[in-house]
Amino acid sequence: MDIALAVTPVVLITLLIGVRGVAAMRTTSDFLVASRRISPFVNSAAVSGEYLSAASFLGVAGLVVKDGVGALWYPVGFTAGYIAMLVLVAAPMRRSGALTVPDFAEARLASPALRRIAAVVVLVIGTIYVVPQFRTAGLVLTAVGGTPYWVGVVIAGTAVSVTLALGGMRAATYVQAFQFFLKLLLFLVPALWLVLHVSEADRDAALTPVEFTRFSHQTPVDFEHDVTIKLREPTTVVTETGPRTLPPGELTVHSGERLVFAADAPVPDVSNGAALGGPDWQRPLLDLDKGYPLLGTWAVLIATMLGTMGLPHVLMRFHTSPDGRAARRTAAITVALLGVFYLFPGVYGVLGRVLVPEIYLSGDTDTVVVALPSQVDTGWAGELFTALLTAGAFAAFLATSLGLLLVMSGALAYDLMPGGLRRLRVTVVFAAAAMVVLALPSARLDAGVLVTWGFTVAASTFCPLLVLGIWWPRLTAAGAISGVLTGLVASSGSILYALAGPSLGGWVAILVSQPAPWSVPLAFGVMVAVSLRGRPPSWAGAAMLRLHLDERAPGPEPPHSSAPAYRSSTVRRVARRLNR
Repeated sequence: MDIALAVTPVVLITLLIGVRGVAAMRTTSDFLVASRRISPFVNSAAVSGEYLSAASFLGVAGLVVKDGVGALWYPVGFTAGYIAMLVLVAAPMRRSGALTVPDFAEARLASPALRRIAAVVVLVIGTIYVVPQFRTAGLVLTAVGGTPYWVGVVIAGTAVSVTLALGGMRAATYVQAFQFFLKLLLFLVPALWLVLHVSEADRDAALTPVEFTRFSHQTPVDFEHDVTIKLREPTTVVTETGPRTLPPGELTVHSGERLVFAADAPVPDVSNGAALGGPDWQRPLLDLDKGYPLLGTWAVLIATMLGTMGLPHVLMRFHTSPDGRAARRTAAITVALLGVFYLFPGVYGVLGRVLVPEIYLSGDTDTVVVALPSQVDTGWAGELFTALLTAGAFAAFLATSLGLLLVMSGALAYDLMPGGLRRLRVTVVFAAAAMVVLALPSARLDAGVLVTWGFTVAASTFCPLLVLGIWWPRLTAAGAISGVLTGLVASSGSILYALAGPSLGGWVAILVSQPAPWSVPLAFGVMVAVSLRGRPPSWAGAAMLRLHLDERAPGPEPPHSSAPAYRSSTVRRVARRLNR
């Protein structure tokens, strides 16, 4: 089946919903928060749709193949973060009346400087998060359709930018809600089909793994990017001129090359991955190839759980709810929807270890989900389920990218350089083009790792700002600015060092590549320490009441505030409330 037949309907439906949103979009509020009229069920489906990104649809299964069953802690953290959001953030954020996270920051602390810093953080998180969406779109189309890498990247960027420019948040909401149920269906049905159609021996091998040490049959391995493998002993490969024996040692295989390993040839070692099926692979902890698996597991859990509370594209969703109660119900339903979806990535991961272990060598583990059906059935059924999974994967890229580009355009055209509806639409197109340019050289980067880094920056910046801004009246603008900047520099600086600096080992390597265990407490500590040295504004108590009192419940009249009026319509609205 032509893969274009699977991807084209998803792209066309996305664009059609965007066109239908044009008539309902007349103001900035329409563009950013859909005039706050989205019901909890639709909103929770949309939240789930944009949250289930490339890292969820493809990346988790790929991490299971690469790192072992301990990678299933990723979906635990992804889902558990919504419980914390439900308890601490959802309803107060909606009651703030803000349109964006920087808007909330200025409304709460009356600091235009904090608003600008928060907008920069939104751009950093958005860039780290959206690049792997476009990158994986390119890889998937290459793997299943043979198209050049750049084709999938450009298709994803074009579809997202056009949809948002036409329909804004309302179009994004209905696209994401539709795509969640599409992804759930296209993820669940093939998983059940695979379990039922694989042989009994393969099911047993998936449940009782042994280390992958020798190729059972002649196996071709295609390398999409440069990979260094280590040959433990003389290894026989098949070439056009006949068998050839490679000596032990390191071997660099370049992008576009193919190695055909002979039957019974030893499997080379791969850096940055647990031995496939070995004891470390089976251990239910995240080793991260650095030792100290318990520390590695906690590092990922802290980043994913606390980072969920700070993801700007998720937080903006709660501003589309009619009131605080609806925002809380949205978060509760989202936990249930995500819980159902995350039952299945492990199925693809353990079957991928048995059926397509060669992708472990090539480094293309993110494509394991779409590679499995053709291994089970080489006829029309395999092609059909490959096409369906490709459609679901593309829906994942588009849904998440919609939310991310929306908050990035809001940060640019509403928080940093305020403009009208036209500027927001133009900014979406330019932001998408910039992300496409960044995604083109990013094929070698791991989608799961990139997304976790986005969570780490969010956990180190917006999580302290929101938790303290909502629950601690002593927070000051100076404290918030200092804490956000500290978290941003610590987390992003550590990540950049992990990418470009010399390699490290042991627990230091874990805390550099996954800095959340120390960057989050550091940001909290700086925010509290600086705030205690200052004095909160006189109207801070009244601002806190606005965040926690039910919109329909009568409350005490807030004291008079001497705070000035600010450029943001939301902040001016809050200031008027406080001065009543």
